[in-house]
Amino acid sequence: MAKTTITLPARGTTPAVELAKKAPKKTDALLVPLLCGENGPELPTSALLDDAASRQVLAHLTAVGAKGKANEITRVPFEEISVIAVGLGDPEELDDETVRRAAGCAARSLKGLGTVATSLGVFGLAPAVEGLILGAYHYRGIRSEEEKDNGGVEKLVFVAGEKKEFETAVTTAEAVAFARDLVNTPSSHLYPESYAAVLSDAAREAGVKVEVLDEQDLEKQGFGGILAVGRGSARAPRLVRLTWAPRKAAKAVAMVGKGITFDTGGISLKPGANMENMISDMGGSAAVAATVLAAAKLKLPVRITATLPLAENMPDGLATRPGDVITHYGGTTSEIINTDAEGRIVLADALARASEDNPDYLLEVATLTGAQMIALGTRTTGVMGSDEFRDRVAEVGRSLGEPAWAMPLLEEHEETIKSPTADIRNVDNTRWGGMEYAGLYLSKFIDEGIEWAHLDIAGPSFNSGSVHGYTPKRATGVPVRTFLSLLADIAGE
Repeated sequence: MAKTTITLPARGTTPAVELAKKAPKKTDALLVPLLCGENGPELPTSALLDDAASRQVLAHLTAVGAKGKANEITRVPFEEISVIAVGLGDPEELDDETVRRAAGCAARSLKGLGTVATSLGVFGLAPAVEGLILGAYHYRGIRSEEEKDNGGVEKLVFVAGEKKEFETAVTTAEAVAFARDLVNTPSSHLYPESYAAVLSDAAREAGVKVEVLDEQDLEKQGFGGILAVGRGSARAPRLVRLTWAPRKAAKAVAMVGKGITFDTGGISLKPGANMENMISDMGGSAAVAATVLAAAKLKLPVRITATLPLAENMPDGLATRPGDVITHYGGTTSEIINTDAEGRIVLADALARASEDNPDYLLEVATLTGAQMIALGTRTTGVMGSDEFRDRVAEVGRSLGEPAWAMPLLEEHEETIKSPTADIRNVDNTRWGGMEYAGLYLSKFIDEGIEWAHLDIAGPSFNSGSVHGYTPKRATGVPVRTFLSLLADIAGE
């Protein structure tokens, strides 16, 4: 296929960042941490303020009522600039996520400033960097006029810290922002063909091998699930394969991400209310793609092969109907009971193909079921899979502020998954255990002996509520940070 260059119509903005031994001579403000001590607020010493300056600033902060409570923002004048204090709460309860969330809140208080120097990293450089970059993320959308001022800080200077830790944190935050950009892009501009082109360009730039299968390739190779979902749209489906293969990799990880660029539900049409949020139904593929590209930039010594099925689920005259039987890649047949359970249909093909790579581990992520939100809410990922690896993935997520919880695959679903007309059926037509049923369905396409985990991010991938911590409205970029941490851990085995 000819190389096609397609750029995203809009990208989110984040501040420039720099690591320095001391504050630059010209700054618009200083961002400092403030603790909630037993006898009042406490201002830790740092390279930004000497002892005398620290006492003076603390007196100003105390005078205006600053307490140092978590996420509290207080601004006071100091000499010719401002000092902005962000509360970290009780020092006995301080952890990385507290720093990350406080940094996110602080980022939104820096609007309109040019250069800000910060000592927040003394309590954790990586969480401070991640929180400030991700908290400052701003997606303006596609507008007729250029935005004169995005309202964010232009540059952040982190004073003191290790260069490697800083660079890893910046790359991680940039990967999350890229995943957010992909999810935030409207389906009018991001559809299977254009999405594949964007990923191809990004992969070549990062030194990642890319392979794209179009509808003819999918037909020839028997990807019946992807074709069954995608044939109802005028925009044909694609399968994208991204491979990062460093020479000294001792472990191999397969990654799969759901890439439904828009989901109407197909013939099993969704209600119209809030359907516009279905641009986010490719959040799994965005997270996986961003992870692979970041892994390459970080030069992680682990082989990663990502398989991303991209399709648009639409209800035209060629669309798959309830009651149809399809044949997946690898030969398994499936009775389609509900066409709005399309994610598992495309993922089945991708998982079967990914299993052929004989990975040590297989990670798959998808905005898969409303049942995930019913069971765990909108911020906690449901994780299913082989017991030990499932638990490991969930623990990594929780340790990084991307809440995740291990969920079982249910014995009773082994009966309800049976179909009178095919090997299995894609839903069981009850309200019970829908998240777990989807996990069991997917397990049928993974070769025995592979350690695997399925992450259902239906709620956590898209924030339709209020801004909190370092999480903006709309796309969140979950679970990119979990994946990168897990891959680094696997590389060290």
